[in-house]
Amino acid sequence: MRNKGIRSKKHWACWVLLSLCLSCGKHKPAKQPNQDAWYKHLLIYNLDVKTFKDSNGDGEGDFNGLTAKLEYLRSIGFNAIWLAPFQPSPLRDDGYDVTDYYGIDPKLGTQADYHRFIAAAKAMHFKVIMDVVLNHTSDAHPWFLEASRDTNTEKHRWYVWSAKRPKDWDKGMGFPLVEKETWRLSPTAHEYYFHRFYNFQPDLNYQNPAVEKEAEHILGYWLDQGMDGFRLDAVPFIIDDPRKNSENPRFDFNVLHQLTAFVKRHKPGAVLLGEANVKPEENAKYFGEHADGLNMMFNFYANEYLFYGLARGNVSLFKDALEKTALKPPTAQWAWFLRNHDEIDIGRLSKHQKNEVYAKMAPDTTMRLYDRGIRRRLAPMLNNDPAKLRLCYSLLYSLPGTPVIREGEEIGMGDDLQLKERLSVRTPMQWDTAVNAGFSTSRNVFRPVINVGTYAYHRVNVLSESGDANSLLNFVKGMINLRKQCPEINNGEWQLLDPGINKVLVICYSDKGKSVLICHNFDDRPQTVSVEVPAGVKQGTDLLGRVKLKAPNHKLTIALAGSGFRWFRLN
Repeated sequence: MRNKGIRSKKHWACWVLLSLCLSCGKHKPAKQPNQDAWYKHLLIYNLDVKTFKDSNGDGEGDFNGLTAKLEYLRSIGFNAIWLAPFQPSPLRDDGYDVTDYYGIDPKLGTQADYHRFIAAAKAMHFKVIMDVVLNHTSDAHPWFLEASRDTNTEKHRWYVWSAKRPKDWDKGMGFPLVEKETWRLSPTAHEYYFHRFYNFQPDLNYQNPAVEKEAEHILGYWLDQGMDGFRLDAVPFIIDDPRKNSENPRFDFNVLHQLTAFVKRHKPGAVLLGEANVKPEENAKYFGEHADGLNMMFNFYANEYLFYGLARGNVSLFKDALEKTALKPPTAQWAWFLRNHDEIDIGRLSKHQKNEVYAKMAPDTTMRLYDRGIRRRLAPMLNNDPAKLRLCYSLLYSLPGTPVIREGEEIGMGDDLQLKERLSVRTPMQWDTAVNAGFSTSRNVFRPVINVGTYAYHRVNVLSESGDANSLLNFVKGMINLRKQCPEINNGEWQLLDPGINKVLVICYSDKGKSVLICHNFDDRPQTVSVEVPAGVKQGTDLLGRVKLKAPNHKLTIALAGSGFRWFRLN
């Protein structure tokens, strides 16, 4: 199956119809060319300013520390930085509980520090996007404090309220097993407010035009402050209306399209990367029927089956997920990740499938979260197996979309399961073997560094790996460089080839008469496969080993080590 986009806007109605057919499994879309856009060439590094580098010894990272480490990011090959929330916050949800959308947490620096960072990043040709949390505020936000004090104020109508406790008050929790309700009684307003996530994060009411207008103002403000776009947090819950049904709410896509239209008017070319964990048949609504929605979305759906494939050594369901999510508008792009700042969500897998993944990657219940996910970093999930880690990063940089990596994953950092919930994967960056991993000189670091065991900073750090040619860090650097040598991945059409066994994933990219073929063996055992290559191809040159394989009768026979991979330029 080949797909990278839709030929033109006039074909959009056909795209929607085909996507419906595809979800039924009855039809496959025709091969389509890609429409180029700057954000399709991004290599994104996600970081949290407060855990990255402390410059003033107060125990918390800051913008000056980040600025000092930009050369490190450039040296690896990244060209885009995605910042976790850095606005003022009580930090009850690690910054996702905002109290001032227009400010900067004073512990992270001043406005001047922020602007120095932006100037330095732009001078190094980085694109910078930021997390923006529009779904909810902190209950300590001045808006909510006013809304709770007086039910007759305009701010009261900025949130979602009910005079009586709704019948489904205990349905639809974003953090099940941790939160027991979605409607909570305000002791001052004497009404129930809706919170999709933690009870201290009341949801904003986007059915109120004043809230939507304020959201536009927030987005416009940060675009004017130098941002190139946003990672929109929890997109489905920005546009839902839970008042009639908390678990299965109505979604108002006009809200999303008005926000995206504003961004495109205010700063043409700005990118909107959405966190929208939805089914394939819902993608069209989020990308927009007239390409008026999100530019990019994380492919959560396929990611679940990727981890299932890694656990089982079988790519069948992952291939199916790739095909189901292939069809999209010409301006749209998927974003791929192996780990992010949250749990790995495998909630769509069957109970049996989920247990298979747990058995391999999270055998202890303390490693699991919300009855749907895994709260570990990638290296521990894979038992720190060098072959499997390299397989995963080769795969990440070969998939049809934008690769995203979380801070510390490039050196194989571990997790701290003693920390609460998702904080286990949010420990400070490990730079060297100095005190506190070189993150801070303070005696009191706001979050402990990992200092014991396999992943202790004495063993896993940037300095040590920089000088080791065989380190994971240098491998990731090499894969990024290889990705840049293969523009077909960004610009071309792609096709899954049939190797005859369900252990190996083979994908071929073609653009302007050039082709790249990439194989990944999900099995621990060696495999040899034979795949049919495009007509006219005489041989394949191994881009990693420079070995040339002949392709008699348009067949390329490829030997793969256990958990092995190979990249070929087809000649």
